[in-house]
Amino acid sequence: MSLLTKCIFELVGTMVMILLGDGVCAACSLSKSKSFGAGWVVITLAWGFAVMVGVLIAGPYSGAHLNPAVTLGLAVAGSFPWADVAPYMAAQMIGGFLGGLLVYVFWRDHFKATEGDVLGVFCTMPAIDHKAQNFVCELIATWVLVFVILCIGGSGNAFMIGGSAAQTGAIGAFPVTALIMAIGMSLGGATGYALNPARDLSPRLVHQIIFRRDSGWAYSWVPVAGPLAGAALAAACFILI
Repeated sequence: MSLLTKCIFELVGTMVMILLGDGVCAACSLSKSKSFGAGWVVITLAWGFAVMVGVLIAGPYSGAHLNPAVTLGLAVAGSFPWADVAPYMAAQMIGGFLGGLLVYVFWRDHFKATEGDVLGVFCTMPAIDHKAQNFVCELIATWVLVFVILCIGGSGNAFMIGGSAAQTGAIGAFPVTALIMAIGMSLGGATGYALNPARDLSPRLVHQIIFRRDSGWAYSWVPVAGPLAGAALAAACFILI
């Protein structure tokens, strides 16, 4: 399969993931939505399922990284070619932008009917603005994400089907879905658990372009640098273990 095909599926998978993930943020926070105020549990569950849908789309073709941090972590761990890292990341970032744009298209009337800023629909901001600590939170949460993904794909999680070994990941996207939900419920309340530069920076750009307001740029480096650092550290730990 060509690298272009893989990147196209990374783009589409990321786009749909962001449409559904940021879509639930819109559904729970835009004042005229029928699910306005549904709360954190709904958001964390829906984000998990959003990732699952993205994985189901891209998994058979690209491996469904859907996240520059995951791509970096897999490359550091020796499970992904370095030559493909930049194309994958570019596809993911474009997919994130298009997903954010589709969220605006879908909820356009609701954005117009909602008073106040809607930045939280598109990207993350911390509950307490302490950027050094916020960076640590994103690093730790993404460390968990990438380390567990590497463990899921390891031989220790193999099981037998018809006398042949199969990896736990082969049962589909559910293990990663459960992982995203667990991280969101346990570690997400501090920063909004970006975990993914394509989930945060790309839709943040959509907010800036459409609403022309402060899009939290002073904080925007945290959900990019934190996940990338956490992913690289997770891969290094996995190699050492």
